[in-house]
Amino acid sequence: MAFPGALAEMPRQFPKLNISEVDEHVRLLAEKVFAKVLREEDSKDALSLFTVPEDCPIGQKEAKERELQKELAEQQSVETAKRKKSFKMIRSQSLSLQIPSQEWKAPSANPAPSPATPVLPSAFLPVQVPYDVPEFQRVSISGDYCAGVTVDDYEQAAKSLVKALLIREKYSRLAYHRFPRTTSQYLCSMQDEKWKVEDEVYPDFHSPPEENEDPYNLDDAPDNLDYVIKIKGGIPFVYDNKEMMELNEPRSLPYPDLETYTLDLSHVLALIADGPTKTYCHRRLNFLESKFSLHEMLNEMSEFKELKSNPHRDFYNVRKVDTHIHAAACMNQKHLLRFIKHTYQTEPDRIVAEKKGKKMTLKQVFESLHMDPYDLTVDSLDVHAGRQTFHRFDKFNSKYNPVGASELRDLYLKTENYIGGEYFARMVKEVARELEESKYQYTEPRLSIYGRSPDEWLNLAKWFIKHKVYSPNMRWIIQVPRIYDIFRSKNILPSFGKMLENIFVPLFEATINPKDHKELHLFLKYVTGFDSVDDESKHSGHMFSDKSLNPDLWTSEKNPPYSYYLYYMYVNIMLLNNLRRQVVIFLFYKLPERKNNNLGLNLSQCLDNVSFEGKVILNYFKEFKRST
Repeated sequence: MAFPGALAEMPRQFPKLNISEVDEHVRLLAEKVFAKVLREEDSKDALSLFTVPEDCPIGQKEAKERELQKELAEQQSVETAKRKKSFKMIRSQSLSLQIPSQEWKAPSANPAPSPATPVLPSAFLPVQVPYDVPEFQRVSISGDYCAGVTVDDYEQAAKSLVKALLIREKYSRLAYHRFPRTTSQYLCSMQDEKWKVEDEVYPDFHSPPEENEDPYNLDDAPDNLDYVIKIKGGIPFVYDNKEMMELNEPRSLPYPDLETYTLDLSHVLALIADGPTKTYCHRRLNFLESKFSLHEMLNEMSEFKELKSNPHRDFYNVRKVDTHIHAAACMNQKHLLRFIKHTYQTEPDRIVAEKKGKKMTLKQVFESLHMDPYDLTVDSLDVHAGRQTFHRFDKFNSKYNPVGASELRDLYLKTENYIGGEYFARMVKEVARELEESKYQYTEPRLSIYGRSPDEWLNLAKWFIKHKVYSPNMRWIIQVPRIYDIFRSKNILPSFGKMLENIFVPLFEATINPKDHKELHLFLKYVTGFDSVDDESKHSGHMFSDKSLNPDLWTSEKNPPYSYYLYYMYVNIMLLNNLRRQVVIFLFYKLPERKNNNLGLNLSQCLDNVSFEGKVILNYFKEFKRST
């Protein structure tokens, strides 16, 4: 996978790992787990759709007796008593991590009926305003030790979960994604480090257009930078010019190397198979669920009275964001049915499709399907995902075909068809209008990019601009279906590397040469991220590791595993974010030399980010201003 020279010079934001520094048994355990899952997948039958107890009552009783004997033996151990006392001290001191040392006071010796509410430091709440809170009844769990498992299991589970959190924080920071502040504080305290607010990464969106600003203005694109982009083995390299490319000297953009990623993946797989960790997590989740049920029993009426006394707020006018909705399913079934009937009544003679070289009107399309829209009902439309679609991706996917007809799906729910996706855009705009009228609801609909051709991005951007689909209540997520195997079997793609190139190269080109790609440059202002979608129940026979074929050599018709997709998508997105950050800094650094252009002085006008980039850009800009 390594490329001499160039790849070695590209920086990393965390130390590289190798197999000699990591326990070999972790990797072996991960491979055994994966093999076990594959064997179980082959032996599954119809009963696997339902919840069936794995152990018989006798086995459960024996396991419980063994656990009891182990607990009794631990109680008689002096070492166990010391460890329990240590755990108790850690729990009692945990609250102090969230309280500034200068404001902290020792707790009162008098017993309190309920635990005190934590007071967050000023960094958490810049302005503290006193307000009344309802007198809820609180549930307090007391005792020296209340983990619910043996001390050995508790200690092992804690270490494993901390390792998983550290891995998660590492990759979140690398891609400029937000990581929970409280969790980060605890992880810093465990490593004897001091947590600082300025180290936190903040997400940032492109600011919405002003009231009188045109959201489809193509004339404010920055000048081209004329960089050169080239993908090798699924990893993009950006060069200042062709001469630098010939010298194999790419720009400095950090990325996660493959060996470190696969070793971290092995840790996570081993954690999934770890018995003590699974037991502790299962018990902990059951405990929290029971605690919440108890809270509902004690405080249901108090919460209900509080809601009643709160003016101008109910379920329909609190601020909500739907972060997982397909654009093809953003309208409800009644809305889709009403729209189909309306188009048939108002424009039956409009040419809307072409089949075998013959153009067809809307009326002819329905006649070829032997149906009359007047007879359609919500039930016959059959686009509602019900109980029969649970854990059935095939049935769930078929719900995107109204009346089970792919012709209607192509006509009403696609951005690329004979009428340029007009019907789909009109429905999306109607949904957006309802969101704007409701004032408090926002969505992130998903649009698909398949990777069949690099023109998909341009076509999608043109659809967005031509039909004016922008809404202040909508941002867009790009979903990439994991269907390389289908494209390869039909000889649409020569390799997996070509699929990655079709997905990401247009984004890099629009970033470095926005004047040559004005439509895509504009559309990316309203895109917030990526999603990888497919049937989650499917398993692959390939164990992803640093010895896996690189994407340029993956030419078989077999689909790469989920982890393979995620790594190369993560690398490309992370490099793209870093490049866009450098471009913004470069543009502002060069502003004194470019006073006559249309860039303006608003940082958000240039920050048309594909994903989150954060306030780190502002910090860089301030540093450049000070230095110049």
